[in-house]
Amino acid sequence: MPHESIRDVARESRVFRNRLIVSSFIVGFLFLTLLARLVFLQVMDHRHFSTLSERNRITVVPIPPARGLVYDRNGVLLAQNFSVFTLEIVPDQVEDMDELLRGLSYIVELSDYDIKRFNQRRNQRPGFESILLRTHLSDEEAARFSVNQHRFAGAELKARLQRHYPLGRLTAHVVGYVGRISDRDIKNMDPKVFQSRYRGSEYIGKTGVEKSYEEVLHGLPGYEQVETNAHGRKLRVIQTLKPTPGKNLYLNIDVRLQQKGEEALGEFNGAVVAIDPGTGGVLALVSKPSYDPNPFINGIGFKPYAELRDSPDRPLVNRALNGRYPPGSTIKPFMALAGLQEGVNRYATTYCPGYFRLGNARHKYRCWKRAGHGAMNASRAVTESCDVYFYTLAHKLGIDTMHREMTSFGFGQKTEIDLPSESSGLYPSREWKRKVRKQVWYPGETVISGIGQGFILVTPLQLANATAAIVHDGVQYKPRVVFAIQDPITGEVEKLKPEILRKAENTRPEDYEFVRDAMHNVVHGRGGTARRIAVGAKYEMAGKTGTAQVVGVAQGARYSEKSLAKKFWDHGLFISFAPFGEPKIAVAVVAEHGRHGGSGAAPVARVVMDTYLLTPEELQAEEAKKAEKEKQQENMQ
Repeated sequence: MPHESIRDVARESRVFRNRLIVSSFIVGFLFLTLLARLVFLQVMDHRHFSTLSERNRITVVPIPPARGLVYDRNGVLLAQNFSVFTLEIVPDQVEDMDELLRGLSYIVELSDYDIKRFNQRRNQRPGFESILLRTHLSDEEAARFSVNQHRFAGAELKARLQRHYPLGRLTAHVVGYVGRISDRDIKNMDPKVFQSRYRGSEYIGKTGVEKSYEEVLHGLPGYEQVETNAHGRKLRVIQTLKPTPGKNLYLNIDVRLQQKGEEALGEFNGAVVAIDPGTGGVLALVSKPSYDPNPFINGIGFKPYAELRDSPDRPLVNRALNGRYPPGSTIKPFMALAGLQEGVNRYATTYCPGYFRLGNARHKYRCWKRAGHGAMNASRAVTESCDVYFYTLAHKLGIDTMHREMTSFGFGQKTEIDLPSESSGLYPSREWKRKVRKQVWYPGETVISGIGQGFILVTPLQLANATAAIVHDGVQYKPRVVFAIQDPITGEVEKLKPEILRKAENTRPEDYEFVRDAMHNVVHGRGGTARRIAVGAKYEMAGKTGTAQVVGVAQGARYSEKSLAKKFWDHGLFISFAPFGEPKIAVAVVAEHGRHGGSGAAPVARVVMDTYLLTPEELQAEEAKKAEKEKQQENMQ
């Protein structure tokens, strides 16, 4: 039988007691740790974790940035922001949207368009975002809603910044306007860009620099993390990230030139473009008639928009960039440069009997001077605008050479101005006619192209930029509306550098000097077609008149504006630069149905150049002389 050991009860009791003490200590320590954590959660950080436990009551609200301001070159404000009351709705906080809208319509005025636009926005944005229902609430409407706000869960009154254009129609085609973000805008935008830059924003640039500099002007949104109650009312702001405002733009545009150019056009529609030939800076860009951009910001009504759209004067068209006109005789300085480049002797003469014939053909291409100019060299042909000289030159060069030379001056090409939707105009070629018209090119079409008629179409901007190239021996700059960009926070200003666009085929300085002298004689020479605008001028200038036919004239017939309605009168054109010798400004003017370049367009250019070049005192003296002259004319009648 195996031996059984005697149990040591005292020892086992001692071990058990020690184990119990250790276990109790561990359990006690764990209990105290849990108790401390519970106290921390329930007492010390109750507010924070109470908020986190109710995430359905935490909302991230985007804060739209303030849009950058726009100024002219002298600091005149062209686009600003001002505070307005808006009525907005957070859809996720609304139980019955139809009932809410019905109730709100008794408090504030809501149009069908407001409701339609709101429903469109609901489909584009997350339900927790605040969506605009009405803007520009009156003080009375705002007060009425504030008193009744407790009845409309999910609706709130906010103060938002609204865009405004203080000069209205004067700068509409330059500055453009912003409008509500549309489905098309969202479709054309990268979804990541929309989410990162446009959450909470209602507006986007639609035209003008508002569109082309949208990324600069818009800024970056900020965010508020807010706690709301069961009714969607804000209880407190948990965290805020401030928005980054958009940058300000300073334009090359001089509002004084804008205003004087538009006024000088008088009864005529048309365009005026002024450029700094040394930089490409656009000093004036007038398109007449214009329109008030302010109604477009929140959506112009159908009727007023239809009136603008259907108007025979086409105020919505930016004539400076998209008006396409036959250049008429303003093409002649460029034709002269093309001839010199191709080896034509500048002193060789062509006899002008008043018409030109192709070989033995019976058809006569008439000169504007029926009796003829007699012997003409290149200089006199530009000065006196002899059609026959340029008919002959065009026939000699041929359309292929003309196309190469003229497109090098930018005709038929975009100028790459920093504005949207620019027309390239048209400088025809054999290939163009074969593709577009399905026809061959005829010699007679080459002949009339020599005087800027036929298929040729140019924009006023192209004319101004090409004129600036004559000043700089064929070098063309990209026209720039914006001069500088300013950071509104730091005040730092970034000036945009001039960019060379292209160089003409002809780069010989002596040829340009020759043509500049001929253009000087247009204004100051004995036989110049614009010599009347030089009277009383305090500086010398150079220019070229042009008259562009709107309707054709039958062979052997005479053009008579008296027998035609005004809409069939010729257009008047004028290109110029000044002061002669050290040009600071190049100008192109188109006066629609202005009849003659010398009388309809040239005086407009003179006004613009005076405004830019003369001192305020000199301008005041000129205005006094003009007023006195008008008074004398009234007394004589």
